[in-house]
This record gives sequence, C-alpha cells and structure tokens, in this order.
Amino acid sequence: MKRGRGGRPARLRQKSAESLLLPQRGWPEGSLRVTMAGYLETLAVLQHAVATAKGQASMLLRFARWCEDRGLATPGEVTVDVLERYQRHLFYVRKETGEPLSAPSQHHHLTALKGYFRWCVRQRLVTANPAADIQLPKLGRRLPRYCLTLAEVETVLGQPRVSTTSGLRDRAMMELLWAGALRRSEVLHLTLHDVRFADGTVFVSQGKGKKDRVVPVSPRCLSWVRRYLEEARPRLWVAPETGRLFLSDTGHEVSADVFTQRVRKYLDEAGVTAKGSCHLFRHASATALLEGGADVRFVQEYLGHAKLDTTQVYTHVTLTKLKAVYEACHPGARVATATPAATTVDTATVTAAVVLAELEAETEDEDNELHG
Repeated sequence: MKRGRGGRPARLRQKSAESLLLPQRGWPEGSLRVTMAGYLETLAVLQHAVATAKGQASMLLRFARWCEDRGLATPGEVTVDVLERYQRHLFYVRKETGEPLSAPSQHHHLTALKGYFRWCVRQRLVTANPAADIQLPKLGRRLPRYCLTLAEVETVLGQPRVSTTSGLRDRAMMELLWAGALRRSEVLHLTLHDVRFADGTVFVSQGKGKKDRVVPVSPRCLSWVRRYLEEARPRLWVAPETGRLFLSDTGHEVSADVFTQRVRKYLDEAGVTAKGSCHLFRHASATALLEGGADVRFVQEYLGHAKLDTTQVYTHVTLTKLKAVYEACHPGARVATATPAATTVDTATVTAAVVLAELEAETEDEDNELHG
C-alpha cells in the first residue's frame, strides 16, 4: 500500500477528509454527501494534497448542510437558482466573531462547488453543470496587513525555553520558518534527511502544488536544528520510527493546529499583537530579502511560488545563484563580501508588491485549512 508522509497509508489519511461528509449514520446512495465523498476519493486518486482535500470537504459540507436544511438531497436537485441563493448566503453569513467571510473565502467555497459539479457531469449524476456560469467574487491584490520587524523576529525566537525538550524543538522549528521562509506545512513535513548540513540547504519535498525545491538557510538555523537532533529528538522519539524531523511531545507528528497555537503563544509573550502565526515569519523573511536588495525573481524561487505573472516566462534560477543572493541579502545569513550573482532575468512586470500580495493570499489559504 502506498504510504504518505509519516508512514501512514495515503488512503487512510484521505479518509479523514471523507469522514467530514460521512458520519456514522448512513446516507442514501446518490445523496449529496455520498457523491461528495466520491469526488474527494477522485481527488485522492489524482494525487491532490491531503490538506486540499480536507479543505474541500469542509466547504462541501457547509453546502450539503445548507441544502439539507432546504430539503435538497441530491446533486440533481441543485439548480443555478439554488447556487445563486447560496452565493448570497455566503455573502451575508457571519462567523462566530461577527465578521463576514472574506472574499477569498467565498471564492474558495464556490470554486469547490464548481469542481464538484464538473465531476458530477463526468459521472453522469447530472445532465448539466449548474455551477458552470456562476460568477466568482473579484479578488483584489492585498498586501500583508503587518510585517514583523527584525527586532520582533529576534524577540519571538528568544521566547522558547530551550533548556526544555519542547522549547528546543520549537526554537528549531521557528528558525526554519524565519531562515528558510518555509510554509507551516513544509516545516511539519520535513524528514530526517531533508536538512543538508554539508551544503547549508533544506530540501522541501512536495511543497504547495506538489513541487520540490531546495532553499538555503542560515548557519544559525542549522545549529539550532542540529542541537534539536542531538538533545531533544532522542527524548521525544517513540517506536516505530516515522522519519519525521520534528516530533510532538508524545513522539508523533506535530499537528498544524498545535504548531500554530505554540507559535501564537510565543508571539503573544513577545508582545506581538498582529493577527497571524507561522506565516508571519514567511512574510518577514521575504520582506527582509527584498529590502536587502534581492531580485524579485530570486525571492520567487526562494518562496516556491509557481508563478507571479501569467504572461511572462522566466529563466531558471540555479541553487548556486540562489545561495549567493540569500547570503548577501537575508539578515540571518548576510555575508559582507557576497554580492548577488548576475542575472539576465527581466523582472519589469514583477514587483515586490506582487510577491507580498501572493504571500497574503497564502495566509488566506492557511486560515481556510485550519477553520474551513
């Protein structure tokens, strides 16, 4: 059986998404929930990320419940008019905090339905796609609401009690968030072999969009990871070995929710009131590189962004060049004698604002993964 990250069977991990739609009670064949579970299974077969499937499941479940409250039980009963009513519902609905769903969140919900109903057409569950002509909310380009200063970054990094096992682990994890601008999920999914001490890099396997990349990190970051491996991980380890770099207090995988909560705790202790958690470090790292003079194209490669402008094709950035730029521009690893390698990349239509806007969109995705 194919095994996913951490050694768990991929099929079993996918079940966690389907179980959101299919609780213990039985649902009739052909019902919204059963067909939605079939759609999620197709996503698994097509190798979509587990986080993507879980996010889709949460959004589809919201729609299924809304339909059930109105006596709509099957995909064939959903019409264009029903979807337009649901779109208005998403616009007016309020979260427990009293805030409306953001435009990106509404966009994600409707996009999930578009994918589901396209699948329904292919499966001949409906004769026509009622979601085909639904107009999605316009998404403006948003810049980060707040960026940590270098002083704040250092203050937050200094909060964990590194004399404790969990504190040393947390410090190493946050150093990777800052030094490598890694996504939360990328830190959690690192294996024992992904940190390459010899060449000062971290291999990110199957990051967002299932793309591999290699990023340089600072010597200080590597020293904290090495200390964690030598002093903390042996105390956390329990059989069987999963191969995961970072382990929870019980010796298992660190969950995204727990990691977010712990980083948020350190931010609070440091007096940082800005909204957010792990992603604040990614914002700060990218901003520091840009302010340090790094070319936008290098920052794009460093962050693992698939594209920043759909009309422009860029040349490949080699790891050697990427390391030179990183060492010259990142405050955590700046080398006085290093200068950014020459490049012929045309960045006329790609600006720092575009990079930061892309990061803000990632923040919305991260929030959706957590809260659905």
